[in-house]
Amino acid sequence: MYAMGLWDPRSQELILVRDRMGIKPLYYFPTHHGVIFGSEPKAILRHPAVPSQVSADGLREVLDMVKTPEHAVYSGMYEIRPGYLLRVNRSGLTKHRYWALEARPHVDELNTTVETVRDLLADTVQRQMVSDVPLATLLSGGIDSSAVTALAVDTVEPGTLRSFSVDFSKTLDAFEPDAVRGAADAPFARELAQHVHSNHTEIMLDSRELLDPAVRSAVLAATDLPPAYWGDMWPSLYLLFREVRKHCTVALSGEAADELFGGYRWFHNPRAVGADTFPWLTSGSSRYFGGLRLLDASLLEKLDIPGYRAARYREALAEVPTLPGESGIERRMREITYLNLTRFVQTLLDRKDRMSMAVGLEVRVPFCDHRLVEYVFNVPWSMKSFDRREKSLLRAAVGDLLPSSILTRAKTPYPTTQDPDYELGLRKEMQGILADQDAPVRPLLDTEKVRTALARPKEAVSRSYSRGSLELAVWLNRWLTEYDVSLTI
Repeated sequence: MYAMGLWDPRSQELILVRDRMGIKPLYYFPTHHGVIFGSEPKAILRHPAVPSQVSADGLREVLDMVKTPEHAVYSGMYEIRPGYLLRVNRSGLTKHRYWALEARPHVDELNTTVETVRDLLADTVQRQMVSDVPLATLLSGGIDSSAVTALAVDTVEPGTLRSFSVDFSKTLDAFEPDAVRGAADAPFARELAQHVHSNHTEIMLDSRELLDPAVRSAVLAATDLPPAYWGDMWPSLYLLFREVRKHCTVALSGEAADELFGGYRWFHNPRAVGADTFPWLTSGSSRYFGGLRLLDASLLEKLDIPGYRAARYREALAEVPTLPGESGIERRMREITYLNLTRFVQTLLDRKDRMSMAVGLEVRVPFCDHRLVEYVFNVPWSMKSFDRREKSLLRAAVGDLLPSSILTRAKTPYPTTQDPDYELGLRKEMQGILADQDAPVRPLLDTEKVRTALARPKEAVSRSYSRGSLELAVWLNRWLTEYDVSLTI
């Protein structure tokens, strides 16, 4: 993983280059005299020539759950695409693609494929465990992070690998399963840690920490954008990484396995697979991503997010490499995998990098190794799902490393709090916004809908998908205020 700016004094040329999967960010802003670049938007925004301005397309990028490659939200600012480099010289700017996913025939039988996946993953973990500073793993108790932890243990002295998990104190005491999370993570993480003898630490968070204004300002300062979805995950990741950094400098994560091996529910939902849009935005999946219910109807009509999304979807589909004669379900599943690897995972990788680097923690992602990605991308879907379970191929590749309870566990996303006090805190902040006639988010909201939402009875359990609109509104207001954003819509 890398993002670099290289100056060649002989040719008087600047080269900006980003890693293949987009693990590390890199931004630039062309000017009449050259280019301003940096690893974060804030570095560029501090230049006097760069306005903190966001157009209608920029706001669409903020509000929709699709990250368009190269789009940096702020007007005139761009992000180097994964697998690309930018040459800057006196003649201007030239983009060059040095890596791309390619469609290749898969000739290995199932057993060989399973062995190859295991070998590639083990080799990648071993390479990423090389460090002259303390290392750890981020362990949720799911298949992905458990496999990484089990492989990492074999590269160090017995009992020396540290692992960390996160959950919420009130949630753990009275967890209620739902359609998104069937079980709490902590018991599974604990079991895996005992199984592989890692030095495990459970980090428990509460609503007070998630709502702490200092924490929320730190999150916004790290992202330079409002967390439009999973609003509590960003501060919880920040708090997790801050605690891990007290003990380690580098951590390995299981991020990107679901996108590569087909772990999300939309890979297995016929309606999502057949939808003429990004599969995670179909009705069966999209409620998990919050909503735009509190935004003003005239604003939504002007933005026409469905139309914008449809255009971006067509652009993405046009990029997908296919094999001659490939059709039917195999072609469609290749498309869905490509969309996940180039659109969906970018949001998660960006969130991970911003929250970790804000506290000085380097998080490595073995499942983003380009050798593994290139190989698995070309494994036919019939082989990836040979036993009709999610991530069949990965389960087979690491099955001997894991307890059966973890090996058979269904996909569970990163934990969110169920504490109703968290939602009450959001409501209190929203009430303050309503009372402030100068709050910059007010023109974007339907205030009557906001009042109706605030008048709802307190729920016994707070769900991420039911409070998503509140989270979006309060984060938008904080962003517009602290970054003094000028909306040109």
